Amino acid sequence: MAERLGFDVDPAEVNPRLKPHQRAAVQWLCSGGRRALFAAFGLGKSVVQLETCRLMLSKVQGLKSVVPFGTLPVPNRALITCPLGVRQEFQRDAIEILGWKVAPQFVRRIEEVVEIEKNSAAVTDGRYSIYLTNYETVRDGKLDPAEFAVCSLDEASILRGFGGSKTFRECMRLFTGDGGPTRNHRVDGKSVKYRFVATATPSPNEYIELLAYADFLGVMDVSAAKTRFFKRDATRADHLTLHPHKEREFWLWVSSWALFIQKPSDLGFDDAGYDLPPLQVQWHEVATNHANAGLERSGQHKMFRDAAIGVQDAAAEKRLSLGARIEKLMQIRDRYPAEHRVIWHDLEAEREALEHAIPELVTVCGSDSDEHKEKMIIGFSNGEFAEIAGKPCMLGSGVNWQRHCARAVYLGIGFKFNDFIQSLHRIYRFMQPSQVCVDIIYTEAERGVRKELERKWRQHAEMTARMTEIIKEFGLAEASMASALTRSMGTERSEVRGKNFHLVHNDSVLEAERMEANKVGLILTSIPFSTQYEYSPNYADFGHSEGNEEFFEQMNYLTPHCLRVLQPGRWMVVHVKDRIVPGGMTGLGFQTVYPFHARCIEHYTRHGFAYMGMKTIVTDVVRENNQTYRLGWTEQCKDGTKMGCGMPEYLLMFRKPPTDNSNSYADLPVVKSKENYTRSRWQVDAHGFARSNGNRLLSSAELEDLPHDAIFRLFREHSRCTVYDFENHVALGEALERKQRLPVTFMLLQPQSWHPDVWTDVTRMRTLNAMQFAKGQQMHLCPLQFDIVDRVIAQCSMPGEVVWDPFVGIGTVALQALKAGRVGWGCELSGAYWQDAVAYCAAAEAELATPGLFDLEPDLERNTGAREGFKARDSQAPTRASCHKKSKESFSTT
Repeated sequence: MAERLGFDVDPAEVNPRLKPHQRAAVQWLCSGGRRALFAAFGLGKSVVQLETCRLMLSKVQGLKSVVPFGTLPVPNRALITCPLGVRQEFQRDAIEILGWKVAPQFVRRIEEVVEIEKNSAAVTDGRYSIYLTNYETVRDGKLDPAEFAVCSLDEASILRGFGGSKTFRECMRLFTGDGGPTRNHRVDGKSVKYRFVATATPSPNEYIELLAYADFLGVMDVSAAKTRFFKRDATRADHLTLHPHKEREFWLWVSSWALFIQKPSDLGFDDAGYDLPPLQVQWHEVATNHANAGLERSGQHKMFRDAAIGVQDAAAEKRLSLGARIEKLMQIRDRYPAEHRVIWHDLEAEREALEHAIPELVTVCGSDSDEHKEKMIIGFSNGEFAEIAGKPCMLGSGVNWQRHCARAVYLGIGFKFNDFIQSLHRIYRFMQPSQVCVDIIYTEAERGVRKELERKWRQHAEMTARMTEIIKEFGLAEASMASALTRSMGTERSEVRGKNFHLVHNDSVLEAERMEANKVGLILTSIPFSTQYEYSPNYADFGHSEGNEEFFEQMNYLTPHCLRVLQPGRWMVVHVKDRIVPGGMTGLGFQTVYPFHARCIEHYTRHGFAYMGMKTIVTDVVRENNQTYRLGWTEQCKDGTKMGCGMPEYLLMFRKPPTDNSNSYADLPVVKSKENYTRSRWQVDAHGFARSNGNRLLSSAELEDLPHDAIFRLFREHSRCTVYDFENHVALGEALERKQRLPVTFMLLQPQSWHPDVWTDVTRMRTLNAMQFAKGQQMHLCPLQFDIVDRVIAQCSMPGEVVWDPFVGIGTVALQALKAGRVGWGCELSGAYWQDAVAYCAAAEAELATPGLFDLEPDLERNTGAREGFKARDSQAPTRASCHKKSKESFSTT
């Protein structure tokens, strides 16, 4: 739950001119002290913010009366930061709705504030110490928010550019004392204690925006929230998907610091007067010329243009279709020549074409001064001219044009849903007296873009409805919401036994306490990566730790039992990976690496294990960069010092000391037969070097037209079999890049290693998640690859022995142990994962137990006639050796 930092407000203290839902929102905001208001267009965000600031100032003033003068770090004043052209909305509402005698003043410098406050008559005349400014003023350092006790961000969607925009970074630094991802802290340590955000359209389908609000309000760091609620996309950074078991918990958590209101009835009040007007949306498709559809990356000509393929294709389509779209726009205007309308566009070329086609059109662009922009916005709002054109990213937030305008035309469409929905609601909002008509022009090649826009629109409505349901269910009562967020602790133990597997649903610590000493031949597990993931909504989940220190405190309960249950002299093999630490968590301003594998070595050796070394498993750095943006090519070109290297995975190998230390053997050695484990195999395994078979690296000309999978396979084999040449490796990639054949989603030419402790041939996709996906079941967050498990089991255990995994997940270790003739044991806290593990192991055991032809006869010795008959038939069939000899002769002849 978000922390309460505000003040309780008596209903009698709230301005009676506010409507009931607005009064309830004001009380809720004040009680929190740092909260968000997400109220639909026309529900009165401006008056709620003004009244919240007034009441918060009265409470802060009350604090001043009981503490020595000068002990509070900031004066008793409030600041509302809003987009350009919105200040008149606050000033009008303060006078006409709240009944203030003097409207809040717009300021750009603290000197203006001081000058206003010299006029004491202004304060006694009923004006409260509340000021307005715009984001540009704060961003450019002209006005310091730390000079104010209370601050509110109106249309706070500027924070959605988490980490990427100067506005976000400066807002984080100046308001919170914390520079966001760069953590550029204020040297004076100042911050605004009471701060609020308000917007009508937070994008529930863009979770990173909600997390940015939570970070700004001091509820939870973005990185912590990502870990707690989301699974990551390995191909794209900040593309977040809610864990299915965390969905309700996430929205309840959001509701503890953010108030979503779509209608007054959401809070139990009458909706009278709050009916949205009818909305008419008309799509106008313009034909596309496919004759110049362009080329694929491979050089092949495209048959059709498709703007949905990417940003470059979309921009090209907009440029080529501009004339046709302008013509369609003029046809739409001719139908309703006298109507006021707003025309939305995206490109400067579109603005220039509009000005040429409609000379009387008023346009606003980025090069205009702030004063000119505000003058045009306010003029259109007041009905002084009939048409205005601009970009949604510039004019689409905050302004209210409903009084004189009910028509909008989109000269084109794009991928940014938030810009679209914000711009639409400049005219489609409560209190709009007329039907709203929206015309959207797009091309035939943009059908995919339209489809994606409509999908996001539907998802936005669904997510907003979900938040509304939560508000209706719990109201604004924090106690009832907190009870719904209560987690469980531990679980009721369940177990399923097969002939060669034993899977337990329980806390691994409690289960390990029950296990017999010196029973397990091998422990093979992938431990939780500290705070990287939470696997279940359970306090016993190791991933629920608040930090690395707490994680290892929890491991201290389990590791001694691992040592106890393992047979003397045997191995515990632990799969780990180092973790990327965002610059926002280090204060350094750049991403660093937490050496998790090193901390694990320290941990296990401290508990009595002997460290035997580690295997390195290489990963794809291109995919890793797509996930973290840590290894970017562009950033490396800007400054090579900020880039580290890709994060491999490690198998840490530990050994429980044997009972007898006079020799190095285990109490029960892992014995191999020399007939099966030959000297030749041992030499290759030990050295890990293979001589070339005479094959050579294909030339770039030979590779250019091969499919990516063939290139990947050929380069892998060549890298294994020849002396490595770094410059040749780079040159080959450059040749492919010149032909636009070097992919950006994965590393095509991965370096291979000869060293036996570096595993480069692990197939990343060979996990149980492939089966989970095929069955439509929940996939594991970080499954262990079969290749890794199979090799460790073969090397470190013998048939019939117990292989135990205290974090068995969906059953990979137990399943592969069973298949290898061992006994798979595992423990899992997540009920869903455990059930899947049981299903896989039971199915595998049933398959292994399927009887053969002669197994159907209980006494095979009595059925000698049938047996001899089959032998006679089989003697006529060619043997495997004869087939091999024949194929070898044929190969030699060829």
